[in-house]
Amino acid sequence: MQNISELRRDIVSGDWVVIATGRARRPNEFAKAKPPLFTQPKISCPFEKLHSDALLVHSDGDNRKNSPTFAKATEGKWWVQAIPNKYPAFGKGICDLSHKVGPYQWTEGVGFHEVVVTRDHNRSIAQMTDREAELLVQAYHDRYVALKDGACVRYISIFHNHGRNSGASISHPHSQIIAIPVIPPDVGHSLKGSAEYYHKHKACVHCVMLGYELKAKARLIYQNNGFVALAPFASKTAFEIRIFPKGHYAQFETLGDKGRRAFANTLRVTLAKLYRGLKNPDYNYFIHTAPVDPIRNNSSNRASVKKEYEHYHWHLEILPKTAIWAGFEIGTGIEISTIAPETAAEFLRKIKIK
Repeated sequence: MQNISELRRDIVSGDWVVIATGRARRPNEFAKAKPPLFTQPKISCPFEKLHSDALLVHSDGDNRKNSPTFAKATEGKWWVQAIPNKYPAFGKGICDLSHKVGPYQWTEGVGFHEVVVTRDHNRSIAQMTDREAELLVQAYHDRYVALKDGACVRYISIFHNHGRNSGASISHPHSQIIAIPVIPPDVGHSLKGSAEYYHKHKACVHCVMLGYELKAKARLIYQNNGFVALAPFASKTAFEIRIFPKGHYAQFETLGDKGRRAFANTLRVTLAKLYRGLKNPDYNYFIHTAPVDPIRNNSSNRASVKKEYEHYHWHLEILPKTAIWAGFEIGTGIEISTIAPETAAEFLRKIKIK
Protein backbone atom coordinates (compact mmCIF):
# COMPACT_ATOMS: atom_id res chain seq x y z
CA MET A 1 0.00 0.00 0.00
CA GLN A 2 1.39 3.40 -1.01
CA ASN A 3 1.86 5.97 1.74
CA ILE A 4 -0.45 8.98 1.65
CA SER A 5 2.54 11.23 2.29
CA GLU A 6 6.13 11.31 3.52
CA LEU A 7 7.64 13.53 6.18
CA ARG A 8 11.24 14.25 5.18
CA ARG A 9 13.77 16.02 7.36
CA ASP A 10 16.31 18.50 6.05
CA ILE A 11 19.76 17.20 6.99
CA VAL A 12 21.13 20.72 7.61
CA SER A 13 18.32 22.71 9.25
CA GLY A 14 16.46 19.81 10.83
CA ASP A 15 13.18 21.19 9.42
CA TRP A 16 10.46 18.79 8.34
CA VAL A 17 8.68 19.00 4.99
CA VAL A 18 5.77 17.00 3.61
CA ILE A 19 6.02 15.23 0.26
CA ALA A 20 2.34 14.64 -0.47
CA THR A 21 2.65 11.47 -2.53
CA GLY A 22 -1.07 10.78 -2.21
CA ARG A 23 -1.83 14.15 -3.81
CA ALA A 24 1.05 13.91 -6.26
CA ARG A 25 0.84 15.91 -9.46
CA ARG A 26 2.50 15.03 -12.73
CA PRO A 27 5.41 17.28 -13.74
CA ASN A 28 3.62 18.75 -16.74
CA GLU A 29 0.72 19.85 -14.54
CA PHE A 30 2.97 22.53 -13.07
CA ALA A 31 3.33 24.06 -16.54
CA LYS A 32 -0.24 25.29 -16.45
CA ALA A 33 -1.55 28.19 -18.48
CA LYS A 34 -0.19 31.46 -17.13
CA PRO A 35 -1.58 35.00 -17.20
CA PRO A 36 0.00 37.38 -19.73
CA LEU A 37 3.78 37.66 -19.33
CA PHE A 38 4.87 40.34 -16.88
CA THR A 39 6.39 42.94 -19.18
CA GLN A 40 6.66 46.70 -19.05
CA PRO A 41 7.41 49.04 -21.98
CA LYS A 42 11.02 49.94 -22.69
CA ILE A 43 10.26 53.63 -23.00
CA SER A 44 9.47 53.97 -19.29
CA CYS A 45 12.01 51.41 -18.03
CA PRO A 46 14.66 52.86 -15.67
CA PHE A 47 17.14 50.12 -16.60
CA GLU A 48 17.37 50.79 -20.34
CA LYS A 49 20.25 53.22 -20.13
CA LEU A 50 23.76 53.07 -18.74
CA HIS A 51 23.58 55.00 -15.46
CA SER A 52 26.11 57.74 -14.77
CA ASP A 53 26.39 56.60 -11.13
CA ALA A 54 27.08 52.97 -12.05
CA LEU A 55 29.40 51.30 -9.58
CA LEU A 56 30.48 48.67 -12.10
CA VAL A 57 30.05 48.12 -15.84
CA HIS A 58 30.87 44.95 -17.78
CA SER A 59 30.86 44.55 -21.52
CA ASP A 60 31.99 41.42 -23.33
CA GLY A 61 35.77 41.39 -23.26
CA ASP A 62 36.11 44.55 -21.16
CA ASN A 63 35.28 45.42 -17.60
CA ARG A 64 36.18 48.49 -15.60
CA LYS A 65 34.73 50.73 -12.96
CA ASN A 66 32.45 53.24 -14.61
CA SER A 67 33.84 56.60 -15.73
CA PRO A 68 32.35 59.28 -18.05
CA THR A 69 34.71 58.26 -20.87
CA PHE A 70 34.02 54.57 -20.45
CA ALA A 71 30.28 55.22 -20.13
CA LYS A 72 30.26 57.03 -23.44
CA ALA A 73 32.31 54.28 -25.11
CA THR A 74 30.11 51.47 -23.81
CA GLU A 75 26.70 53.12 -24.03
CA GLY A 76 25.81 50.95 -26.99
CA LYS A 77 27.43 47.68 -25.92
CA TRP A 78 27.37 47.31 -22.12
CA TRP A 79 25.95 44.03 -20.87
CA VAL A 80 25.71 44.36 -17.10
CA GLN A 81 25.87 47.27 -14.67
CA ALA A 82 25.62 47.58 -10.88
CA ILE A 83 23.92 50.72 -9.61
CA PRO A 84 22.77 52.06 -6.23
CA ASN A 85 19.15 51.18 -5.49
CA LYS A 86 17.01 54.29 -5.86
CA TYR A 87 14.83 53.16 -2.95
CA PRO A 88 17.29 51.34 -0.64
CA ALA A 89 16.27 49.20 2.30
CA PHE A 90 19.64 49.87 3.96
CA GLY A 91 21.89 52.93 3.92
CA LYS A 92 24.40 55.08 5.79
CA GLY A 93 24.43 55.16 9.59
CA ILE A 94 26.32 54.25 12.73
CA CYS A 95 27.33 50.62 13.23
CA ASP A 96 26.15 48.66 16.26
CA LEU A 97 24.18 51.56 17.74
CA SER A 98 21.51 49.82 19.80
CA HIS A 99 18.31 51.45 21.02
CA LYS A 100 15.73 50.27 23.54
CA VAL A 101 12.00 50.98 23.61
CA GLY A 102 10.37 49.37 26.62
CA PRO A 103 11.13 45.64 26.38
CA TYR A 104 12.15 45.98 22.73
CA GLN A 105 15.46 46.57 20.99
CA TRP A 106 16.28 48.05 17.61
CA THR A 107 19.28 49.25 15.65
CA GLU A 108 19.75 51.34 12.53
CA GLY A 109 19.44 49.69 9.13
CA VAL A 110 23.03 50.37 8.13
CA GLY A 111 24.38 48.81 4.97
CA PHE A 112 24.36 48.90 1.17
CA HIS A 113 21.66 48.14 -1.39
CA GLU A 114 22.53 47.75 -5.07
CA VAL A 115 20.84 46.58 -8.26
CA VAL A 116 22.60 44.47 -10.90
CA VAL A 117 21.01 45.00 -14.31
CA THR A 118 21.55 43.06 -17.54
CA ARG A 119 21.13 44.88 -20.83
CA ASP A 120 18.36 43.01 -22.64
CA HIS A 121 14.91 44.26 -21.64
CA ASN A 122 13.15 40.92 -22.14
CA ARG A 123 15.74 38.15 -22.15
CA SER A 124 15.98 36.32 -18.81
CA ILE A 125 18.99 34.35 -17.56
CA ALA A 126 17.44 31.19 -18.99
CA GLN A 127 17.74 32.74 -22.47
CA MET A 128 21.30 34.05 -22.13
CA THR A 129 24.50 32.62 -23.52
CA ASP A 130 27.09 31.14 -21.18
CA ARG A 131 29.27 34.23 -21.68
CA GLU A 132 26.43 36.59 -20.80
CA ALA A 133 25.60 34.58 -17.68
CA GLU A 134 29.29 34.58 -16.74
CA LEU A 135 29.44 38.39 -16.90
CA LEU A 136 26.43 38.53 -14.58
CA VAL A 137 28.11 36.18 -12.09
CA GLN A 138 31.30 38.21 -12.39
CA ALA A 139 29.33 41.34 -11.45
CA TYR A 140 27.92 39.53 -8.40
CA HIS A 141 31.42 38.50 -7.35
CA ASP A 142 33.08 41.87 -8.00
CA ARG A 143 30.48 43.79 -6.02
CA TYR A 144 30.55 41.20 -3.22
CA VAL A 145 34.32 41.64 -2.88
CA ALA A 146 33.96 45.44 -2.99
CA LEU A 147 31.31 45.46 -0.24
CA LYS A 148 32.66 42.83 2.13
CA ASP A 149 35.17 45.15 3.79
CA GLY A 150 32.54 47.72 4.75
CA ALA A 151 32.79 48.60 8.43
CA CYS A 152 29.18 47.61 9.16
CA VAL A 153 28.92 44.61 6.84
CA ARG A 154 28.31 41.21 8.43
CA TYR A 155 26.46 39.44 5.62
CA ILE A 156 25.95 40.04 1.89
CA SER A 157 22.75 38.77 0.29
CA ILE A 158 22.65 38.25 -3.49
CA PHE A 159 19.23 37.42 -4.90
CA HIS A 160 17.12 37.51 -8.05
CA ASN A 161 13.33 37.82 -8.40
CA HIS A 162 11.85 36.62 -11.70
CA GLY A 163 8.21 37.41 -12.44
CA ARG A 164 5.46 39.32 -10.70
CA ASN A 165 4.65 36.50 -8.26
CA SER A 166 8.28 36.48 -7.10
CA GLY A 167 8.02 40.06 -5.89
CA ALA A 168 9.64 41.72 -8.91
CA SER A 169 8.22 45.22 -9.40
CA ILE A 170 10.14 45.87 -12.65
CA SER A 171 10.03 43.31 -15.45
CA HIS A 172 13.47 44.16 -16.88
CA PRO A 173 15.78 41.36 -15.61
CA HIS A 174 17.77 42.49 -12.58
CA SER A 175 19.23 41.12 -9.37
CA GLN A 176 19.89 42.78 -6.04
CA ILE A 177 22.77 42.85 -3.57
CA ILE A 178 22.17 43.91 0.02
CA ALA A 179 24.97 44.16 2.60
CA ILE A 180 23.70 44.17 6.18
CA PRO A 181 25.15 44.32 9.73
CA VAL A 182 23.52 41.11 10.98
CA ILE A 183 23.36 37.44 10.00
CA PRO A 184 19.84 36.69 8.62
CA PRO A 185 17.80 34.08 10.56
CA ASP A 186 17.55 31.61 7.67
CA VAL A 187 21.29 31.75 7.10
CA GLY A 188 21.85 31.46 10.85
CA HIS A 189 19.78 28.24 10.99
CA SER A 190 21.79 26.82 8.08
CA LEU A 191 25.10 27.75 9.72
CA LYS A 192 24.00 26.22 13.03
CA GLY A 193 22.92 22.95 11.42
CA SER A 194 26.13 22.74 9.41
CA ALA A 195 28.25 23.41 12.52
CA GLU A 196 26.42 20.82 14.62
CA TYR A 197 26.88 18.15 11.94
CA TYR A 198 30.57 19.00 11.62
CA HIS A 199 31.18 18.81 15.35
CA LYS A 200 29.43 15.46 15.53
CA HIS A 201 30.76 13.79 12.38
CA LYS A 202 33.92 15.81 11.58
CA ALA A 203 32.69 16.32 8.02
CA CYS A 204 30.90 18.99 5.96
CA VAL A 205 27.22 18.08 5.85
CA HIS A 206 26.87 19.46 2.32
CA CYS A 207 29.88 17.47 1.09
CA VAL A 208 28.38 14.30 2.59
CA MET A 209 25.07 15.07 0.92
CA LEU A 210 26.72 15.80 -2.44
CA GLY A 211 28.76 12.60 -2.27
CA TYR A 212 25.59 10.59 -1.76
CA GLU A 213 23.57 12.42 -4.42
CA LEU A 214 26.29 12.06 -7.05
CA LYS A 215 26.27 8.30 -6.48
CA ALA A 216 22.51 7.85 -6.13
CA LYS A 217 21.75 10.13 -9.14
CA ALA A 218 17.98 10.09 -8.45
CA ARG A 219 17.79 13.80 -7.65
CA LEU A 220 20.52 15.10 -9.98
CA ILE A 221 19.43 17.63 -12.60
CA TYR A 222 22.67 18.85 -14.18
CA GLN A 223 26.40 18.88 -13.50
CA ASN A 224 29.68 19.95 -15.06
CA ASN A 225 33.26 19.75 -13.83
CA GLY A 226 32.79 22.29 -11.06
CA PHE A 227 29.13 22.45 -10.02
CA VAL A 228 26.03 20.30 -9.59
CA ALA A 229 22.32 21.16 -9.62
CA LEU A 230 19.96 18.88 -7.72
CA ALA A 231 16.49 18.65 -6.21
CA PRO A 232 16.93 18.49 -2.40
CA PHE A 233 15.78 15.31 -0.63
CA ALA A 234 13.58 17.46 1.62
CA SER A 235 12.39 19.94 -1.01
CA LYS A 236 10.42 22.79 0.53
CA THR A 237 8.43 23.38 -2.62
CA ALA A 238 7.82 21.65 -5.93
CA PHE A 239 10.83 21.89 -8.25
CA GLU A 240 13.11 23.43 -5.64
CA ILE A 241 16.71 23.32 -6.90
CA ARG A 242 20.06 23.87 -5.25
CA ILE A 243 23.38 24.49 -6.99
CA PHE A 244 26.59 23.54 -5.16
CA PRO A 245 30.29 23.79 -6.00
CA LYS A 246 31.70 20.27 -6.05
CA GLY A 247 34.75 21.42 -4.12
CA HIS A 248 34.40 22.57 -0.51
CA TYR A 249 34.27 26.36 -0.24
CA ALA A 250 32.62 28.22 2.62
CA GLN A 251 32.45 31.68 1.06
CA PHE A 252 31.21 32.89 -2.30
CA GLU A 253 34.15 35.30 -2.51
CA THR A 254 36.54 32.37 -3.17
CA LEU A 255 35.00 31.80 -6.61
CA GLY A 256 37.79 32.00 -9.21
CA ASP A 257 37.73 32.42 -12.99
CA LYS A 258 37.30 28.71 -13.74
CA GLY A 259 34.67 28.32 -11.05
CA ARG A 260 32.82 31.40 -12.28
CA ARG A 261 32.45 29.91 -15.75
CA ALA A 262 31.26 26.56 -14.37
CA PHE A 263 28.81 28.24 -11.96
CA ALA A 264 27.40 30.49 -14.69
CA ASN A 265 26.91 27.52 -17.01
CA THR A 266 25.13 25.51 -14.31
CA LEU A 267 22.87 28.43 -13.38
CA ARG A 268 21.96 29.18 -17.00
CA VAL A 269 21.28 25.57 -17.98
CA THR A 270 19.25 24.87 -14.85
CA LEU A 271 17.07 27.96 -15.32
CA ALA A 272 16.68 27.08 -19.02
CA LYS A 273 15.35 23.65 -18.00
CA LEU A 274 12.80 25.32 -15.71
CA TYR A 275 11.93 27.78 -18.47
CA ARG A 276 11.18 25.01 -20.97
CA GLY A 277 9.76 22.43 -18.61
CA LEU A 278 7.41 24.68 -16.63
CA LYS A 279 6.78 27.34 -19.29
CA ASN A 280 8.81 30.14 -17.72
CA PRO A 281 7.66 30.00 -14.08
CA ASP A 282 8.15 32.84 -11.63
CA TYR A 283 10.95 32.09 -9.18
CA ASN A 284 13.37 33.48 -6.62
CA TYR A 285 16.98 32.50 -6.28
CA PHE A 286 19.52 33.52 -3.67
CA ILE A 287 23.04 32.67 -2.58
CA HIS A 288 23.74 31.30 0.89
CA THR A 289 27.35 31.89 1.93
CA ALA A 290 29.35 32.12 5.13
CA PRO A 291 29.31 35.59 6.75
CA VAL A 292 32.11 38.08 6.15
CA ASP A 293 34.54 39.36 8.78
CA PRO A 294 32.97 42.34 10.66
CA ILE A 295 36.23 43.60 12.18
CA ARG A 296 38.79 45.19 9.88
CA ASN A 297 42.57 45.56 10.05
CA ASN A 298 42.92 42.55 12.31
CA SER A 299 44.50 39.60 10.52
CA SER A 300 44.16 37.26 13.48
CA ASN A 301 40.45 37.95 13.70
CA ARG A 302 39.98 37.36 9.97
CA ALA A 303 41.70 34.01 10.36
CA SER A 304 39.48 33.09 13.31
CA VAL A 305 36.31 34.03 11.45
CA LYS A 306 37.39 31.98 8.42
CA LYS A 307 38.07 29.01 10.69
CA GLU A 308 34.76 29.48 12.51
CA TYR A 309 32.80 28.92 9.30
CA GLU A 310 35.07 26.46 7.50
CA HIS A 311 32.41 23.78 8.02
CA TYR A 312 30.00 25.62 5.71
CA HIS A 313 29.51 25.09 1.96
CA TRP A 314 28.16 28.01 -0.06
CA HIS A 315 25.40 27.35 -2.59
CA LEU A 316 22.53 28.88 -4.55
CA GLU A 317 18.87 27.98 -3.98
CA ILE A 318 16.11 28.31 -6.60
CA LEU A 319 12.48 28.37 -5.42
CA PRO A 320 9.89 28.36 -8.23
CA LYS A 321 6.49 29.82 -7.37
CA THR A 322 4.54 26.59 -7.84
CA ALA A 323 2.23 26.86 -4.81
CA ILE A 324 0.74 29.31 -2.30
CA TRP A 325 1.12 28.87 1.45
CA ALA A 326 -2.19 28.05 3.12
CA GLY A 327 -3.26 27.62 6.74
CA PHE A 328 -1.26 24.48 7.48
CA GLU A 329 2.01 25.88 6.13
CA ILE A 330 1.55 29.27 7.79
CA GLY A 331 0.42 27.81 11.10
CA THR A 332 3.09 25.11 11.41
CA GLY A 333 6.00 26.24 9.26
CA ILE A 334 5.92 22.80 7.59
CA GLU A 335 5.79 23.10 3.83
CA ILE A 336 3.97 20.71 1.50
CA SER A 337 5.23 19.71 -1.93
CA THR A 338 2.89 17.86 -4.27
CA ILE A 339 5.63 16.27 -6.35
CA ALA A 340 8.51 14.08 -5.18
CA PRO A 341 11.91 15.69 -5.79
CA GLU A 342 13.00 12.48 -7.56
CA THR A 343 10.16 12.93 -10.08
CA ALA A 344 10.88 16.63 -10.53
CA ALA A 345 14.59 15.95 -11.06
CA GLU A 346 13.93 13.21 -13.61
CA PHE A 347 11.60 15.51 -15.54
CA LEU A 348 14.13 18.36 -15.65
CA ARG A 349 17.10 16.08 -16.29
CA LYS A 350 15.56 14.84 -19.53
CA ILE A 351 15.16 18.37 -20.95
CA LYS A 352 18.05 18.97 -23.32
CA ILE A 353 19.68 22.40 -23.28
CA LYS A 354 22.50 23.48 -25.59
